[in-house]
Amino acid sequence: MSTVDFDPSLLGTKDHWDQRYSEELAHFYESGLEGEAWFGDEPVLKMVEWALTHLPPTACPNVLDVGTGNGHLLFAMVDAGYDASRLTGIDYSRGSVDLSIAIAKQRDVQDEGKYTYANVTFAVCDFLDPASSIRRPSADVDEVRTETNDGIWDLVLDKGTFDAMSLMDEDERGTVSLERYVPRVVRLLRSGGHFLITSCNFTKDELIQRIATRGSGLEYKGSIPYKTFTFGGKSGSSYATVAFQKQSVS
Repeated sequence: MSTVDFDPSLLGTKDHWDQRYSEELAHFYESGLEGEAWFGDEPVLKMVEWALTHLPPTACPNVLDVGTGNGHLLFAMVDAGYDASRLTGIDYSRGSVDLSIAIAKQRDVQDEGKYTYANVTFAVCDFLDPASSIRRPSADVDEVRTETNDGIWDLVLDKGTFDAMSLMDEDERGTVSLERYVPRVVRLLRSGGHFLITSCNFTKDELIQRIATRGSGLEYKGSIPYKTFTFGGKSGSSYATVAFQKQSVS
């Protein structure tokens, strides 16, 4: 395991994200502007390029985006040719889900239904809490359903959610959220399914140490290169995007 730890931060609280997406949703209704993609466009494009190489649209993968934000990552996958009805985004913030749905509807109007963004499923869900009290059939990720998705995921995506969870405080039982994260991903993936994660808090090696631990069920499969910079005699990049695969059951 990596020894990297972070002090709890507002970025690790639901109240922060509820307020942020409430403001972004209000701004969207006022101006029609969708807002920026979390981390910017480069990680989104690189994650989609990775998916096109390893799980192309012709494979008809069922894709889950954990902590979907404003849905931009899934909308980029629709643009790349993926079947929108096989894409699902979840977030524990109602504002995030409402914003994603509103953006999808606006895009469909603007594009005259060309990409059918509104066919992407967005649901309110606490990823780490199977017993979520949210009164929706999709309150638990395992229960999210579309016509072509039975809840067994070929690809799970994370762009910044693992980072936010690393800034959460311990729960009432003294449990750190990240301890529950990897087992949850593994349970949701089908045998041989892929997990693709982008982080700005953790390096490639730190992600591998935290995720591909012995007995986790996930194997490191590769990473996506970014431009590097040098500071204080050390080289690095702003983001790390790493791919893992669930070990096949023989």
